[in-house]
Amino acid sequence: MSIASALGLGGRKVRYAIVGLGDIAQEALMPGVAHTGNSEMTALVSGDPEKLAALGDRYDIAARYSYEQLPELLRSGTIDAIYLATPNWRHAEFAIPALETGIHVLCEKPLDVSAEKARAIIAAAERGRAKLMTAYRLHFEPATLDAIRRIRAGELGELIAFTACFTQMVDPANHRASNGIEAGPLFDMGAYPINAIRYLFGAEPIEVVSAVGTRHAAAGLGDFDDTIAVTLRLPDDRLAQFTVSYYANNVDTLTIAGTKGSITMNPAFGFGQGLEHYRQIGEKRSHETYKATDQFGGELRYFSDCILEDRAPEPGGEEGLADLLVIEAIVAALQSGGTAPVEPLARSRRIDPDAQEQTLRGISPPQPVNAAPPTGA
Repeated sequence: MSIASALGLGGRKVRYAIVGLGDIAQEALMPGVAHTGNSEMTALVSGDPEKLAALGDRYDIAARYSYEQLPELLRSGTIDAIYLATPNWRHAEFAIPALETGIHVLCEKPLDVSAEKARAIIAAAERGRAKLMTAYRLHFEPATLDAIRRIRAGELGELIAFTACFTQMVDPANHRASNGIEAGPLFDMGAYPINAIRYLFGAEPIEVVSAVGTRHAAAGLGDFDDTIAVTLRLPDDRLAQFTVSYYANNVDTLTIAGTKGSITMNPAFGFGQGLEHYRQIGEKRSHETYKATDQFGGELRYFSDCILEDRAPEPGGEEGLADLLVIEAIVAALQSGGTAPVEPLARSRRIDPDAQEQTLRGISPPQPVNAAPPTGA
């Protein structure tokens, strides 16, 4: 019997429950499911009955569950996988029972809010023989993958330095403003530059050289640093720096520099528009805008292919763990005011640009139900 037949899929589509119906699920993931060709939504899970009713009607999904009813859903036989988009600190709560039941999990980043919980999620996937993927959508995005190709081809020479600035003005009414450091910019936005550092250098940070956080009273946010600047050391004397903030106008840029050239991406981490390269090789400058793609639909299509074809996904659970080890070292450096080592984690698998690129057409986000982006706009 084929994998698809064993799943009851008729060789066609993976059946997903969407767990957590916030702005990312509503704006970015759910509208793109239909054009993946290999995925469908068959259940919704939320603590908001109004969301369940409105979105269930919008997408013609009859199976609607509260969070407390998750065990019932997992036993129902109506889903093969879940897309998990709850607040970060609730990922393990839902991922572990799903994975142990043999339900595959596509989990938004960060994988959770501690390496301990990330390891527990990974262990649950192993026990349940289920597939786990951390939702790093840029691992499938054309501009990002082209930067990786160029670096690996030696266009930039020996890599020396990285810098990124990723900021947004967060609405004090948003849940991110009232749940401490685990909902703050380090956990919520820091995974983007940290992951970029790791996939562009093809190496793991070994030390947090410095980490500085500041709080602006006028921001109206909670008891956490609203702006954080970090310097990381990588092997071979390479340095990487980034700043993330909940109290600065939108900035979304990175630069990777080597002995022969550099690539600046601006925008670098966002979705909904084409990402851009500003390249300088020697004295020659060039600019390229890449076609906008449905980044969320692309990663979902890739994950469904992995399920149907019984392949291990990249980025897997260990990719999510690797970023959390860096985040934990940054937290330690923030607390001590000094340096902090990053716990070593051997990574034998990296992005395969030719196998992972996804080019689904862009989508128009629908009107959200009881959900708003972090900026409140």
